[in-house]
Amino acid sequence: MNQIPADASVRAESPLYHADLKTVAEQGTQDAGIVLQELALLDHLVLRGSVDNAAFTTGVESALGMVLPANLQSAEHEGRVIRWISPDEWLVTTAGGMGFELEQQLREAMGETHFAIVNVSGGQTVITVEGADAEEMLKKCTPYDIHISHMPVGKVVTSLFGKSQAVIRRTGEQGFELVIRRSFADYCWLWLQDASGEFGFSVKES
Repeated sequence: MNQIPADASVRAESPLYHADLKTVAEQGTQDAGIVLQELALLDHLVLRGSVDNAAFTTGVESALGMVLPANLQSAEHEGRVIRWISPDEWLVTTAGGMGFELEQQLREAMGETHFAIVNVSGGQTVITVEGADAEEMLKKCTPYDIHISHMPVGKVVTSLFGKSQAVIRRTGEQGFELVIRRSFADYCWLWLQDASGEFGFSVKES
């Protein structure tokens, strides 16, 4: 089902809309050790299937232009990201407004084989964490060992974040992204601000 309202006057609001990130961004320091940004209103698709099913894997590759990543890995292509969640589950994000079209492409490419696709776009958001102190700050947020020797670029894990949960992916030597649930967005955002306080942080507009 296409989740984009037909009525163009209906305003989309991200899980952190109330946080007024534009105002926070204008108040940020230029020499901050951490830069936070919400990648607001991306479309999120949960994809499930078996890697032993050739019709499923080749269909995904055909529609997304990349091979399904294996255990704890991710893949990127033309603004789309696939994150491994479990042995038969992946999270796909794409540009806002493109999720329904991508879902149709996946269904067409995989035909009658066994699979499942669920659009969860309204239920979560993505926050990026970058900067020289990003890794040190995130050590206060999750018990998972995120040192680059253990979590290289492209690795993705689902772990505790504070008293909540996040899908954590390393995007660069000094960069991470967090996929968080809408119901915990405010909690995670406040936690990030508090954890970043000693390093200095700024916010980048979406």
